[in-house]
Amino acid sequence: MLRPKLLVVMGLLGLGLGLLGAAAAETAPKAATKEVVTVHKSSTCECCKKWVEHLQAAGFTVNVHDEADMGQIKDDAGVPAAARSCHTARVGKYVVEGHVPADLIVKMLEERPHFAGIAAPGMPVGSPGMERGDAKPPYEIVSFTKDGKTELYAKR
Repeated sequence: MLRPKLLVVMGLLGLGLGLLGAAAAETAPKAATKEVVTVHKSSTCECCKKWVEHLQAAGFTVNVHDEADMGQIKDDAGVPAAARSCHTARVGKYVVEGHVPADLIVKMLEERPHFAGIAAPGMPVGSPGMERGDAKPPYEIVSFTKDGKTELYAKR
């Protein structure tokens, strides 16, 4: 008699675990994994390394290049001075400047807006790679065009 009850309990337990796994998968950011992110950064920047880890954890394939002249990389990518940060990345036809969260990169890739890229200007505390304990002050992500115009893209 215990055997049928045990099978029922095991079946219910399996169903519950399956539902928990499905719920976790729905809430985790999904990366457009077919798009490779190419990151240009200084070899000594620890926050850049943490941002790369954030992207990898979100499912992106990331190629990293340590650079001696980040100013030239940013100039070549068309990043406006007011939007600059410590690292510059390219994904698809877009530029991603600084500590932009992975889910916003995914959003940009899905929506395919008509701008050159997005940026987390400066190095905002609480952004991916810039975590400082529990501090999560608000910060802005801006979009920018090839001619240097910026516009609010998201608030975090």
